Amino acid sequence: MTWTLLLAKRVRKQLERFPVADQRRILAALQSMTEDPLGGDIARLKNQPAAWRRRVGSYRILFDLYPEQRSIEVADIRRRTTTTY
Repeated sequence: MTWTLLLAKRVRKQLERFPVADQRRILAALQSMTEDPLGGDIARLKNQPAAWRRRVGSYRILFDLYPEQRSIEVADIRRRTTTTY
């Protein structure tokens, strides 16, 4: 069964600014999340019941997971630096 993937408008704009090779890797990761949102290098964020992050190279996809609705809401995509989190 597939999951519904919702990207915030701001996330779409961010994605357009990334280098093309990175865009492809991130889009492939997002596509795979529709099949298995808990696959790949993911971790639950502390003190937040629905918040998760997925590592894609030097980027982090921050998303909320709602199993009841089978939906994934991508809140942010950030490049990992020493000050990301």
